Amino acid sequence: MTSGSATQPPPSQAPSSPQPHTVEDVVQQNLDTILQLDKAARAQRTLPDRVVDAITAFCGSLAFVWVHAVWFGLWIGENLLHGRTGFDPYPFPLLTLMVSLEAIFLSTFILISQNRDLQLSERRNQLDLQINLLAEQENTKMLAVLSQIAEKVGVAVNQDPTMQVLEQATRPANLMEQIEQAVETTEQAAKPKL
Repeated sequence: MTSGSATQPPPSQAPSSPQPHTVEDVVQQNLDTILQLDKAARAQRTLPDRVVDAITAFCGSLAFVWVHAVWFGLWIGENLLHGRTGFDPYPFPLLTLMVSLEAIFLSTFILISQNRDLQLSERRNQLDLQINLLAEQENTKMLAVLSQIAEKVGVAVNQDPTMQVLEQATRPANLMEQIEQAVETTEQAAKPKL
Protein backbone atom coordinates (compact mmCIF):
# COMPACT_ATOMS: atom_id res chain seq x y z
CA MET A 1 0.00 0.00 0.00
CA THR A 2 1.40 3.40 -0.92
CA SER A 3 1.41 6.34 1.43
CA GLY A 4 -0.80 8.28 -1.00
CA SER A 5 -3.57 5.68 -0.89
CA ALA A 6 -3.64 5.72 2.91
CA THR A 7 -4.73 9.38 2.97
CA GLN A 8 -7.40 9.17 0.28
CA PRO A 9 -10.86 7.89 1.26
CA PRO A 10 -12.31 5.09 -0.84
CA PRO A 11 -14.34 6.41 -3.83
CA SER A 12 -17.62 5.38 -2.17
CA GLN A 13 -16.81 7.61 0.83
CA ALA A 14 -15.47 10.59 -1.10
CA PRO A 15 -16.75 13.87 0.35
CA SER A 16 -19.35 15.78 -1.64
CA SER A 17 -17.49 19.08 -1.19
CA PRO A 18 -13.79 19.87 -1.33
CA GLN A 19 -11.79 19.20 1.82
CA PRO A 20 -11.26 22.38 3.86
CA HIS A 21 -7.69 23.60 4.20
CA THR A 22 -8.28 26.57 6.52
CA VAL A 23 -10.72 27.64 9.21
CA GLU A 24 -12.24 30.02 6.65
CA ASP A 25 -12.97 27.02 4.40
CA VAL A 26 -14.76 25.23 7.24
CA VAL A 27 -16.77 28.36 8.05
CA GLN A 28 -17.67 28.76 4.36
CA GLN A 29 -18.86 25.14 4.19
CA ASN A 30 -21.01 25.71 7.29
CA LEU A 31 -22.44 28.91 5.82
CA ASP A 32 -23.21 27.10 2.55
CA THR A 33 -25.03 24.38 4.49
CA ILE A 34 -27.10 26.95 6.39
CA LEU A 35 -27.95 28.76 3.15
CA GLN A 36 -29.03 25.46 1.57
CA LEU A 37 -31.28 24.71 4.56
CA ASP A 38 -32.82 28.19 4.35
CA LYS A 39 -33.30 27.85 0.60
CA ALA A 40 -35.03 24.48 1.09
CA ALA A 41 -37.33 25.99 3.73
CA ARG A 42 -38.22 28.88 1.40
CA ALA A 43 -38.89 26.46 -1.46
CA GLN A 44 -41.41 24.57 0.70
CA ARG A 45 -43.57 27.66 1.19
CA THR A 46 -47.03 27.56 -0.33
CA LEU A 47 -48.41 30.33 -2.56
CA PRO A 48 -50.40 31.88 0.34
CA ASP A 49 -47.22 31.83 2.45
CA ARG A 50 -45.34 33.67 -0.29
CA VAL A 51 -48.12 36.26 -0.58
CA VAL A 52 -48.12 36.78 3.20
CA ASP A 53 -44.32 37.14 3.18
CA ALA A 54 -44.47 39.70 0.37
CA ILE A 55 -47.14 41.71 2.19
CA THR A 56 -45.30 41.66 5.53
CA ALA A 57 -42.02 42.56 3.79
CA PHE A 58 -43.69 45.57 2.17
CA CYS A 59 -45.42 46.56 5.43
CA GLY A 60 -42.06 46.56 7.18
CA SER A 61 -40.50 48.96 4.68
CA LEU A 62 -40.14 52.71 4.50
CA ALA A 63 -42.06 52.65 1.21
CA PHE A 64 -45.13 51.49 3.18
CA VAL A 65 -44.82 54.53 5.45
CA TRP A 66 -44.48 56.92 2.49
CA VAL A 67 -47.43 55.38 0.61
CA HIS A 68 -49.61 55.84 3.67
CA ALA A 69 -48.37 59.35 4.37
CA VAL A 70 -49.21 60.39 0.79
CA TRP A 71 -52.53 58.53 0.83
CA PHE A 72 -53.63 60.05 4.14
CA GLY A 73 -52.39 63.49 3.15
CA LEU A 74 -54.28 63.47 -0.17
CA TRP A 75 -57.40 61.99 1.38
CA ILE A 76 -57.53 64.48 4.26
CA GLY A 77 -56.50 67.43 2.06
CA GLU A 78 -59.16 66.66 -0.57
CA ASN A 79 -61.90 66.34 2.02
CA LEU A 80 -60.86 69.43 3.98
CA LEU A 81 -60.81 71.45 0.76
CA HIS A 82 -64.41 70.52 -0.07
CA GLY A 83 -65.66 70.75 3.52
CA ARG A 84 -69.03 69.06 4.09
CA THR A 85 -69.43 68.30 0.37
CA GLY A 86 -66.32 66.07 0.24
CA PHE A 87 -66.72 62.31 -0.25
CA ASP A 88 -65.51 61.69 3.36
CA PRO A 89 -65.98 64.87 5.41
CA TYR A 90 -64.28 65.47 8.76
CA PRO A 91 -63.89 63.34 11.01
CA PHE A 92 -63.25 61.04 8.02
CA PRO A 93 -65.33 57.97 8.98
CA LEU A 94 -64.61 56.15 5.69
CA LEU A 95 -60.85 56.64 6.10
CA THR A 96 -61.11 55.41 9.71
CA LEU A 97 -63.01 52.30 8.55
CA MET A 98 -60.46 51.55 5.81
CA VAL A 99 -57.49 52.01 8.12
CA SER A 100 -59.12 49.81 10.78
CA LEU A 101 -59.76 47.03 8.25
CA GLU A 102 -56.22 47.37 6.95
CA ALA A 103 -54.88 47.07 10.52
CA ILE A 104 -56.91 43.88 11.08
CA PHE A 105 -55.60 42.24 7.91
CA LEU A 106 -52.02 43.42 8.41
CA SER A 107 -51.90 42.14 11.98
CA THR A 108 -53.23 38.78 10.76
CA PHE A 109 -50.59 38.60 8.01
CA ILE A 110 -47.87 39.48 10.48
CA LEU A 111 -49.06 36.81 12.93
CA ILE A 112 -49.12 34.19 10.16
CA SER A 113 -45.57 35.15 9.16
CA GLN A 114 -44.39 35.09 12.77
CA ASN A 115 -45.97 31.67 13.35
CA ARG A 116 -44.12 30.23 10.37
CA ASP A 117 -40.88 31.88 11.53
CA LEU A 118 -41.47 30.35 14.96
CA GLN A 119 -41.87 26.90 13.38
CA LEU A 120 -38.61 27.34 11.45
CA SER A 121 -36.89 28.56 14.61
CA GLU A 122 -38.19 25.55 16.51
CA ARG A 123 -36.82 23.21 13.82
CA ARG A 124 -33.44 24.94 14.05
CA ASN A 125 -33.51 24.64 17.84
CA GLN A 126 -34.22 20.92 17.51
CA LEU A 127 -31.31 20.61 15.07
CA ASP A 128 -29.05 22.51 17.48
CA LEU A 129 -30.12 20.23 20.32
CA GLN A 130 -29.42 17.11 18.28
CA ILE A 131 -26.00 18.39 17.21
CA ASN A 132 -25.15 19.37 20.79
CA LEU A 133 -26.21 15.96 22.09
CA LEU A 134 -24.17 14.23 19.40
CA ALA A 135 -21.14 16.41 20.22
CA GLU A 136 -21.56 15.60 23.92
CA GLN A 137 -21.71 11.88 23.17
CA GLU A 138 -18.62 12.15 20.98
CA ASN A 139 -16.76 14.08 23.70
CA THR A 140 -17.73 11.51 26.34
CA LYS A 141 -16.47 8.72 24.10
CA MET A 142 -13.23 10.61 23.36
CA LEU A 143 -12.62 11.10 27.10
CA ALA A 144 -13.09 7.38 27.66
CA VAL A 145 -10.68 6.55 24.84
CA LEU A 146 -8.14 9.11 26.11
CA SER A 147 -8.38 7.62 29.59
CA GLN A 148 -7.66 4.19 28.15
CA ILE A 149 -4.68 5.58 26.19
CA ALA A 150 -3.40 7.40 29.30
CA GLU A 151 -3.72 4.20 31.31
CA LYS A 152 -1.87 2.23 28.63
CA VAL A 153 1.06 4.68 28.59
CA GLY A 154 1.17 4.88 32.38
CA VAL A 155 -0.42 8.27 33.06
CA ALA A 156 -2.70 8.19 36.12
CA VAL A 157 -5.89 10.07 35.29
CA ASN A 158 -8.26 7.80 37.21
CA GLN A 159 -7.66 9.83 40.36
CA ASP A 160 -9.19 12.97 38.78
CA PRO A 161 -12.82 13.16 40.00
CA THR A 162 -13.71 15.68 37.29
CA MET A 163 -12.56 13.27 34.60
CA GLN A 164 -14.66 10.48 36.10
CA VAL A 165 -17.75 12.70 36.12
CA LEU A 166 -17.20 13.94 32.56
CA GLU A 167 -16.81 10.38 31.26
CA GLN A 168 -20.38 9.62 32.34
CA ALA A 169 -23.08 9.91 29.69
CA THR A 170 -25.16 13.07 29.95
CA ARG A 171 -28.85 12.48 30.52
CA PRO A 172 -30.80 15.34 28.88
CA ALA A 173 -33.97 14.65 30.87
CA ASN A 174 -32.06 14.99 34.15
CA LEU A 175 -30.40 18.19 32.93
CA MET A 176 -33.77 19.66 31.93
CA GLU A 177 -35.23 18.83 35.33
CA GLN A 178 -32.21 20.43 37.03
CA ILE A 179 -32.58 23.57 34.88
CA GLU A 180 -36.32 23.80 35.61
CA GLN A 181 -35.69 23.47 39.34
CA ALA A 182 -33.05 26.21 39.19
CA VAL A 183 -35.37 28.52 37.23
CA GLU A 184 -38.23 27.83 39.65
CA THR A 185 -35.98 28.55 42.64
CA THR A 186 -34.75 31.78 41.02
CA GLU A 187 -38.30 32.89 40.22
CA GLN A 188 -39.49 32.16 43.76
CA ALA A 189 -36.55 34.12 45.19
CA ALA A 190 -37.34 37.06 42.89
CA LYS A 191 -41.02 37.24 43.97
CA PRO A 192 -41.68 40.13 46.33
CA LYS A 193 -42.43 39.10 49.90
CA LEU A 194 -45.86 40.26 51.09
